Formats: sequence, C-alpha cells, structure tokens
Amino acid sequence: MERAYVVVVPVKPPAFGKSRLLGLSDTHRRDLAGAFALDTVAACLAASQVAQVLVATDDAVFAATLAATGCATVPDGDTNGLNPALRQAVSEALRRWPALQPVALLADLPALRAADLDTALGALVPDRPAFVADADGTGTTLYTASYDGFAPSFGIDSCAAHRAGGALEVAGELAGLRRDVDNLDDLRTAVALGVGVATARLVANLHLH
Repeated sequence: MERAYVVVVPVKPPAFGKSRLLGLSDTHRRDLAGAFALDTVAACLAASQVAQVLVATDDAVFAATLAATGCATVPDGDTNGLNPALRQAVSEALRRWPALQPVALLADLPALRAADLDTALGALVPDRPAFVADADGTGTTLYTASYDGFAPSFGIDSCAAHRAGGALEVAGELAGLRRDVDNLDDLRTAVALGVGVATARLVANLHLH
C-alpha cells in the first residue's frame, strides 16, 4: 500500500492545553495534554498510509520529545488561530513533501488507532476535500484536501462549515478517531475505548471513575 499522506498535527504548548479538564491540577492537565499529543502522533506513525508526520508547536522542549518518536517538527509560526497555523504548516509540508496529500489532525485523540486512521484515509477520494466529524457531530477531528485546495475551517460548528465548503464527510464508526478530549467525560470515554501508552500511564493514577 502506497504511503500517500503527510499528517500535520498542531500542538499547543502543553502548559496551555486542556484548560477544560476541570477538577485536575495544572500539572495533571499539562501532562495529559502532552500525553494526548504523544499518543496521537504514535498512532499516525504506525498507520500504513502515512508517509510523514509533521507537528507544529512552539514548545521547543516538547518538540524535541516528539521528534524523538520519529516525526518532523516545525514552530507554530502563526498566532492568529488554528486555521492560519495549519495553513502555514501545510505550506512547509508542501515544500518538503510535494508528492504527498496533507491531512490536518487534532492532537487530543488519545484513543486513536492506526487502523482507524488507515480506514478513514482509505475512504478518501483523491484530491477531494474531506473531513471526519467528532463524536459529538458538531466538530471536526480530521480534515484533508490537496495542497492547492487546503482550506480548513476548524472552530465552532466546524463540521457544518467543512460540509458547506464542499468537503466529503467520511462515514464509519472510527471511534478513536472521533473521540477528541476536551473534558473529563470525554477522557473517561476515551479510556473506555482504550488509550495509548502515554495517556494510560497517567490516567492509571487519576481515579476517573
């Protein structure tokens, strides 16, 4: 199977991530944000259709930790929001890997499995914009398009925005790919699905039940 995709993962510095994980200490929130990103990237690296993973983050120390797993990293050079930052990172992906198709993926998918990502990528129509809705059906966890047509609309009601923009909605259960984590209920659901090694190590001591 040809590895046809570069996955671009925007990662907030863990110190600023997951503010809605209420009831946890700042240290736990920071550590979980980092663990989610590590597990998301690990699943991408294990996917058979993914040729490259590019993480955009302004946390230089965490970037080094991520790079050690086998992905490439770049600074998150646009502070105007997620979509401009993604477009800038995808411009760098084009410079490095012009033959690959870019895929934007959220970094808070600790239950992501490589098989789910491969299933979603295998359902794509070449060069047709597409997205995966989150478990709540209003947000988006994955967006892809050709380099020329890359126009993400992450944010409030991004699912409807991507659909209105002509992107194809990817069907299927894809449970781990759809379960982004914003709050403790989301985290409990992700844990029930089965989270990656980094997240599992942390939640074992959190008494989430």
